Amino acid sequence: MSTTKKIAGAALAAALGVTTLSACGDSGDSGGKSAGTTDKTVTLVSHDSFNVTDTVLKEFEQQSGYTVKVLKSGDAGAALNQEILTKGSPRGDVFFGVDNTLLSRALDNGIFTAYEAKGLDTVKPEYVLDKEHRVTPIDSGDICVNYDKAYFADKKIAPPQTLDDLVKPEYKNLLVTENAATSSPGLGFLLASVGKYGEDGWKDYWSKLKANGVEVVDGWEQAYNERFSGSAGGKKAKGDRPLVVSYASSPPVEVLYGEPQPAEAPTGVATGTCFRQVEFAGLLKGAKNEAGGKALLDFLISKKFQEDMPLQMFVNPVTKDAALPELFTKHGVVVEKPESVAPETIAKNREQWVKAWTSLVVK
Repeated sequence: MSTTKKIAGAALAAALGVTTLSACGDSGDSGGKSAGTTDKTVTLVSHDSFNVTDTVLKEFEQQSGYTVKVLKSGDAGAALNQEILTKGSPRGDVFFGVDNTLLSRALDNGIFTAYEAKGLDTVKPEYVLDKEHRVTPIDSGDICVNYDKAYFADKKIAPPQTLDDLVKPEYKNLLVTENAATSSPGLGFLLASVGKYGEDGWKDYWSKLKANGVEVVDGWEQAYNERFSGSAGGKKAKGDRPLVVSYASSPPVEVLYGEPQPAEAPTGVATGTCFRQVEFAGLLKGAKNEAGGKALLDFLISKKFQEDMPLQMFVNPVTKDAALPELFTKHGVVVEKPESVAPETIAKNREQWVKAWTSLVVK
């Protein structure tokens, strides 16, 4: 996984050998020519994990009269950096993929033009983090500890459910997490501890977690697909850690791509360990096709797109009227009280938190 990006299921699908269809339009450079040079083309700049069903996108194009070009630009952090560097002369019209861990950085650099998208009143209020509407909430997802159901059933041990549980003796040497300096879920798990224990208490928690044998690896793929005993990839790699930092959407993906498809997910979610990420899109300042960009933002929070999104990017819709697919309702979990940290607090402290975490846990 990238260092700043969450899209769990897309990465999990890739880890399981599944290729998802990319959105209409190519993902490469347009040869120096702006994709917004005609009024009929609208360009969405995104991280690599953006995906949409072809028929859903084509319906928008037919109804709006615009052709959508998707310019994929690496992970979310790298994509955002490029937009900051090209501020005022953007590569496209809309940017999708900045999340609440990077939001303040994007807003402070002034890369967006305010626009209140049509249908914003259908978005759940807790996701509207920018009251000036420079960005529009598009999706949410939860970084959570996942557990191997079979391991805990065999050992006759109840799986952990909270952050407090993870430091108990019965879970010693069972958890693998990602490096907070190099991985989005690793950073999210660090932020969960900050949200739970505060700026004065998270270090003490990690000292206890380290003493309880937490293993740290570089990224999500290594943690989930090699070290975790509950995933399809982990089983093949003979992983021996039955607890891993992943996503609340990981169990449904294990079902979807299981061969054969299991009747129930082989993994579970410790719902008291989660940090919620919210992704946003915004109209880029200096967009060549501002009208098309606004129409595209309206589309991204439409019921059609919001209901298509879960099985394309394995994230949750943010609108009140969008229904989750049966795969999510049957095999997923609802995280009622995820941990959160204000975007401005993250922006102010992220680097020093990661540095302190590295000194405490890795070195």
